[in-house]
Amino acid sequence: MADRDPAQLPQHLAIVMDGNGRWAMRRGKPRTYGHQSGSEALKRTIEAVMRRGIPILTVFAFSCENWNRPRAEVRKLLDLFLKALNKDVQELHEHGVRINFIGDRSVFNRTLREGMAQAEQLTCSNTRLQLNVAVNYSGRSDIVQAAQRIAAAAATGTLAAEDLSEEHLNQELTLAHLPPPDLFIRTGGEKRLSNFLLWQIAYTELYFSDVLWPDFGAEALEQALIDFSGRERRFGGLSQVRSA
Repeated sequence: MADRDPAQLPQHLAIVMDGNGRWAMRRGKPRTYGHQSGSEALKRTIEAVMRRGIPILTVFAFSCENWNRPRAEVRKLLDLFLKALNKDVQELHEHGVRINFIGDRSVFNRTLREGMAQAEQLTCSNTRLQLNVAVNYSGRSDIVQAAQRIAAAAATGTLAAEDLSEEHLNQELTLAHLPPPDLFIRTGGEKRLSNFLLWQIAYTELYFSDVLWPDFGAEALEQALIDFSGRERRFGGLSQVRSA
């Protein structure tokens, strides 16, 4: 892969990792086999992101809607998650990755909750890559909870309704301390957001790949980065090319 100007790279990359089940079924395997292979794809992608020097990666690992899947599949997903906490966190730490989990953790068992907290504590000083893992996450719930906190502030008189701004709401949202994603990638051929970072991706460039997640890696990521580097980001303004 050719070196790319850092100015042409996203500083914050968000990925919906879709296609594990279909990948496994095409091979005559159970869907859980696809999730196992998907965890390997995540490792490859993290490595590729670090090689590219992209400082922030946010991945959708488990949505609130995933609880509606068959119980055996959900159990396997959570088992894989726990395995990753036990096996992979130390390696990520050694490579300078800071891990942050976003979403409602209260529904997980104590072992998982403690594992997530320990991973965050172990890696909290790392600076090479900020890895945000969305688990039991909902973009709509994120906005609702932010609105509830603002309403509570208004009720106590610490914030007047007429003073409410986008920035006030943004500061109450998940990932408020980070810049919004520059590039959103969804694998698996589907073209929808699936309730992921709904507020944060208002001006994010969207890229949909037909590659099923277990097959995703450095080459597929590079194609997305090439596409991104050729776009003109206007943020609601006029095209500099057309207006020149």
